[in-house]
Amino acid sequence: MELRVLTYFLTVAREKTISKAAEVLHLSQPTLSKQLKELEEELDVTLFIRGNRSITLTEDGIYLMNRGKEILALVESTTTNLVKNDIITGEITIGGGETQAFTFIGTILHKLRDTHPEIGIHLYSGNADDVLQKIDKGLIDFGLVIDPVEKQKYDYLRLPVIDHWGILVNKSNSLTKKSSVTPNDLKDTPLLISNQSLVDNQLSEWFGGNIEHLNVVGTYNLLYNASLLVKEGVASALCIDGIVNTANTNLTFIPFSPALTANITIVWKKDKIFSRASKEFLRLLKLV
Repeated sequence: MELRVLTYFLTVAREKTISKAAEVLHLSQPTLSKQLKELEEELDVTLFIRGNRSITLTEDGIYLMNRGKEILALVESTTTNLVKNDIITGEITIGGGETQAFTFIGTILHKLRDTHPEIGIHLYSGNADDVLQKIDKGLIDFGLVIDPVEKQKYDYLRLPVIDHWGILVNKSNSLTKKSSVTPNDLKDTPLLISNQSLVDNQLSEWFGGNIEHLNVVGTYNLLYNASLLVKEGVASALCIDGIVNTANTNLTFIPFSPALTANITIVWKKDKIFSRASKEFLRLLKLV
């Protein structure tokens, strides 16, 4: 399988149609279709199903797309690392849940781009489950995760940042009279909780063993949309402090008592071949 043909396939997967991909690649549609057909014959698989308006990747096609991105990234990083010059270019992709630790990451990236302004940065937002899945598939370089998270199969570095748990409530809620809330304060409160795996265990311990007795009315993936429900008085949200700006809103955050904190860790795939840009980012990160 030639890298040129792999690039053709990935372009079609991205553009969703042969015609758009052909325009991007500056090829005729018949030429591109022929190259893809030969690729399928070479691999003895069907990579996509042609529809009336767009193509749909098969399971084999999705696998090749994910691995193909890794292959091309490896080729790019290898080529870049072999070119000896003082200019570091390339891209860094960072995924993460909603946490103020991104402010810390921002200071590192600011320092990095001050020295190497050619480096590009791409961010992906998602909870730990989403982020780790994308790391596994080679779609992002680094993931920022809020503990507890299973990270034994990754290389990782704990950041000098701690998040604090509490509850986001509408200011009409009687809980706003309190400077902190206890498990007993929340037993009858309609709640939204994170759907991230393992978070339930941490919250269960804080609540004294389980959360089954709580009035959980729903779950959320990322907090912003959940905060809109809190604004409307639908429920209150168990969450991390500082994710939603409550200034000039009808929302307020109340911390837990006793305090419940979470460590923040940056993880990456073991034995990953990094670009020079990612290597420099990691070097700066380890200096802190």
